[in-house]
Amino acid sequence: MARGQTLFLHGPSGSGKSTLLGLLAGVLAPSSGDVHILDASFGSMSAAVRDRFRANHLGYIFQQFNLLPFLTPVENVLLGCAWSAERSKRAGGTHARMVEEAQRLLAALGLGAHIWSRAKTGELSVGQQQRVAAARALMGGPELLLADEPTSALDASSRDAFLKLLLDECGLHGTSVVFVSHDMALARHFDRSVALASVPQES
Repeated sequence: MARGQTLFLHGPSGSGKSTLLGLLAGVLAPSSGDVHILDASFGSMSAAVRDRFRANHLGYIFQQFNLLPFLTPVENVLLGCAWSAERSKRAGGTHARMVEEAQRLLAALGLGAHIWSRAKTGELSVGQQQRVAAARALMGGPELLLADEPTSALDASSRDAFLKLLLDECGLHGTSVVFVSHDMALARHFDRSVALASVPQES
């Protein structure tokens, strides 16, 4: 992928979409070969170095969100920079400016202050939690965003509007995107589309 490019990754269940995202994020190790991200080789890194690299350079929207329900939406978004001085600096550097950036991201992704200022994250709807997860992944302008079915809880009209907001935000920072979905109607929003075929099981 070129820097700043957006890629739509699709395929049937079991074809390895989420596994591929795990490999690209460095949370899974390949049984053979290597993974090259942003001119870096995961094969040459220890697990601790991969973790640091991921914190500094990658944003990940998990299929199950992985949010902390007892924190506010803003506190969850701030976790996107919690383990990275680089991303904290890009997000404003000081706590006050990072809070402002977290609030800006939530609003930019369609979650108004009347919602995020009054609730714990666990009190939000599933669709609202998806927006919080996306804002956390985008906090600090990562070079690469990995998104695993981030629109699955949204209806068709909300889905397209949210996706446009998400890609517009990525465009502000030149963030590359690998977006996994089974919904082919979304492919038109991306620069490229790649299909993964399911692998036949041996009998």
